[in-house]
Amino acid sequence: MPLSNPDRRLRRTLALAAMCTFICTSSVQTIAAPQLNVTTSWIGNSFGNGQGTWMQINVTAIAVTPEGKVFTNAPWDESGAEISAYQDGKPLGFAGGTHGWGGAGGNAVAVNHRYLYAAVGVGNEKGHLVGSGIWPAKGSQWYGITRRPLDEPKRAAAFQASPDPLNPHAQLSASFLKINEVPAGTHADIGGLAATDSTLYVSNTPMNRIEVYDANSMQRKTQWDVQAPGRIALAADGSVWVLSGSGGAHARVEHYSAEGKRLDDTLALPDDSVAVDLAFDPQQRLLIADNGPRQQILIFTRNGRTWTQSAALGERGGIFSGVAGRPGPGRFNGLTGVGTDARGNIYVSTNGVGPQHDDSIGAGLGATLEAYTPAGKRLWNLEGLLFVDGAWVDPQRPNSVYTGNKRFELDLSKPPGQDWKYVGFLSNRFRYPDDPVFHTDQWPGLPTARELNGHTFLFLTDMYADHLKIYRFDAQRDGETAIPSGFIAGRGRGVQNVPNAPRVPAGGDWIWRDANGNGAFDADEFTRNPGRDHLAGGWGWWIDTGGDIWRARDDKGIWRFRFGGLDAKGNPIYSYDKLDKYAIPAPFTEVHRAIYEPQTDTLYVTGYTADAPHDPGFWKEAGRVLVRYDKWSSGHPGQRYVLRLPWDPKAKPPVTPAGLTVEGQYVFVVEPAGNVHVYDKDSAKEIGTFGPGAEVGNTSGWVDVPFGITAHREANGEYLVFVEEDARGKVLMYRWKPA
Repeated sequence: MPLSNPDRRLRRTLALAAMCTFICTSSVQTIAAPQLNVTTSWIGNSFGNGQGTWMQINVTAIAVTPEGKVFTNAPWDESGAEISAYQDGKPLGFAGGTHGWGGAGGNAVAVNHRYLYAAVGVGNEKGHLVGSGIWPAKGSQWYGITRRPLDEPKRAAAFQASPDPLNPHAQLSASFLKINEVPAGTHADIGGLAATDSTLYVSNTPMNRIEVYDANSMQRKTQWDVQAPGRIALAADGSVWVLSGSGGAHARVEHYSAEGKRLDDTLALPDDSVAVDLAFDPQQRLLIADNGPRQQILIFTRNGRTWTQSAALGERGGIFSGVAGRPGPGRFNGLTGVGTDARGNIYVSTNGVGPQHDDSIGAGLGATLEAYTPAGKRLWNLEGLLFVDGAWVDPQRPNSVYTGNKRFELDLSKPPGQDWKYVGFLSNRFRYPDDPVFHTDQWPGLPTARELNGHTFLFLTDMYADHLKIYRFDAQRDGETAIPSGFIAGRGRGVQNVPNAPRVPAGGDWIWRDANGNGAFDADEFTRNPGRDHLAGGWGWWIDTGGDIWRARDDKGIWRFRFGGLDAKGNPIYSYDKLDKYAIPAPFTEVHRAIYEPQTDTLYVTGYTADAPHDPGFWKEAGRVLVRYDKWSSGHPGQRYVLRLPWDPKAKPPVTPAGLTVEGQYVFVVEPAGNVHVYDKDSAKEIGTFGPGAEVGNTSGWVDVPFGITAHREANGEYLVFVEEDARGKVLMYRWKPA
């Protein structure tokens, strides 16, 4: 089969697929299988939900009480913890009412002695929620402030009559202050809040003004103009400090009297600073969270009518200094908030990128909340690091695990939840700003790590399986950083913001390789698909141990990009002239996954058949049927078995194959609600099932991605099985040792 003749290869592979016979096929019917004895653990979150608690996946703003209670806000947490409270390194619960039924969190929060004030959004679920005063009219969106009792933030602190006292969803509307009403899809966020016991200050960022309200009646008192105001801090003398310019690269610190008169104090920020938050400590020093290259908390002291920087909290360069990507105390990464308590302790929040107007960016890059003494010693640290993410064991380091843009180390001698450690952040936005993590999706992607020609490479696909990102490593030069190395684009969605990407009619359908090794998407490094068959469409990606990339393409068959070795810069080579195309093999009508084992020339395919058709309501699923094909590349492949997978879409929760993987002697299939089925890969006999244990509250979030399960066989025969768990910021890790 000469690689130089794609047309001949296509004809041959079509014939090959048609030759798959049923001579050695056995149809396998499953019966109820036993529950397997597994240990449940997790990686990526300080809390596993065993006690009903977790660290939220994003923090974009914080407010701190004198006693050291920290209140947070963010646009989104998958399980509704947008507005949460923490103290002494422990979660105290979340406010609720900010998730579902039109609710959303926001990017500002403030407290006084009585109330919590938080920026929120209210929508109508595309017009499905109707109620005057409860939800906006169809086509509109509200941005405003929710007020809650400080000691019981789940309740409404009403300041107006409820529009419908009998409607539980209307109760919070009695404590909601509408600031902006805009067309749906328009951002009109509240950029900052600050409160005394009598007065509430609001940064109405899109309207370029500070609005002042009575903190009790919530009636507007006054307002004054500020260009794109952001975070607000109140000094002990009652004056108001504001970040103008929306906390961007050219944000300014402005000082006003309580009545809105501009004061002429001068506080010059470093030229390259990106100020995103500010707060006063008990000594009336002004703390500025600098999300620029410094990644530090800059501390300014007043000297007459001027302010000078007198100290800083954190290593200069943050997580990108020294060994780039190595987390640790004071190694901040994407600063979003700073606050202090009455003792002078400093509280810092990060999310891997910093505050963004795009509500989703940051929700998968890793939230942290930390507390430091006035002298800079870290008191505690909370981590909510993963969202829509999976895990894959490093092929060169068995105790090392990659996720979408992080690395963890395992110590399996420790108890569940204590057996992992966060050791690497892989995305360096300062050194590699073109990294598609920041341009293509809302989240880093689902990982596969392979050793090719003695080097480890990380492959990531997004939750919609539209494209594939490829990264290489250079530990001596770049530490933990994953260097952008290659990219295979399919559907146009999600790649339109990739720098210099070709503007082809299909919107995507190109290959990029970092030919000069600089990690940037240079215009001359793209290759468009020369064929008439577009890559767009299909749910299945698989990178086999030989480096070949397999793409299951629904009703268009299976494509295989042959690994072409490494180029002079150490990038894996993939090209359209080394692409095999296989027709849909019998008995399938659609193929959704194709997993190949080069060692045995075995292909495992899942999808749908004429008598087990696709239900369009389950669009990411692996399929209802699994077939193992032996001697796939021989020209005479045969079906070893046809396995009907669990399928009951009307069950609660639904029983469908959300994803699968093959490792060691077994095939692992996961349902949407996290239950895992284990099959012997040679006989298709179901060995047993397992699901989340008490360590994680016996619950799992929805497996909402095509590649939500991976597995690794340890040297002692034990299997580590990883399952995506996007509900509460982690990846589940099961330990199972076959009898």
